[in-house]
Amino acid sequence: MTYSGKVALITGGGSGMGQLAARQFAEAGAAVAILDVNEAGMAETSEGYDDIHNYPVDITDYARICDIVAEIEGKLGPIDRVYNCAAIMPFGKLMEQEPEVTMRLMNINYGGLVSIARATVPGMAERGNGDFVSFASMSGIIPALMMGGYNASKAAVATYTEVLWHEHLNSGLRFACVCPPAVATPLLQQGKDTAWPKLMQQSDGQEITPALVLEAIETGLDKGDFWIPVTREARIGMLMRRLMPGSVWKSIHKTEGW
Repeated sequence: MTYSGKVALITGGGSGMGQLAARQFAEAGAAVAILDVNEAGMAETSEGYDDIHNYPVDITDYARICDIVAEIEGKLGPIDRVYNCAAIMPFGKLMEQEPEVTMRLMNINYGGLVSIARATVPGMAERGNGDFVSFASMSGIIPALMMGGYNASKAAVATYTEVLWHEHLNSGLRFACVCPPAVATPLLQQGKDTAWPKLMQQSDGQEITPALVLEAIETGLDKGDFWIPVTREARIGMLMRRLMPGSVWKSIHKTEGW
């Protein structure tokens, strides 16, 4: 962990990637504000860490997000890193997934990102300093059967963050869109509890660790990379999706058997 900033804001700080990032940032000497609806999870994250501060909030509540950001900066100082880890991951065929579930995926995974960006990026841009990190996952790059709602939300995350980056070139801000393969976090269980494609079953027991992802982010930011696929296989997958989309879909159908 090379982060040497002073104030980090992390959404989804009550578990998984957000939880580990919060603890690493605090151990590096930063003040950390974590946002989540999971109050018990946030309490677990911050236990034993005086510099981790919990803010229960629905990530889709933009007005409340703005109030919290103002409170954080008034209490801790200017935010200089934002990690957008909050997400949900129910799977299912598009015509079998209830519309409210599909829309909830968009509202949380994408809408939450929009709320956080609008509340934090202008201030960082005005100061000419800060890191803005989004988690799109490979699911935002390569769509798959029975994952359409999640794919769409993460593709929106990737596109939004890419445009946001280009709109702030030479601003002093650093942007990263993280696109790892399956990561060993509690989020995966949501997919397994709804529908678990054979494509995802192939990674059972082989998921990469959150620590590996966080290390790749630091390396990528230091190198000036925007896209951070984390692994060599994910990098190849991104290239194949761009150059041979038909072949990618053929492989997906073959894997699923339909």
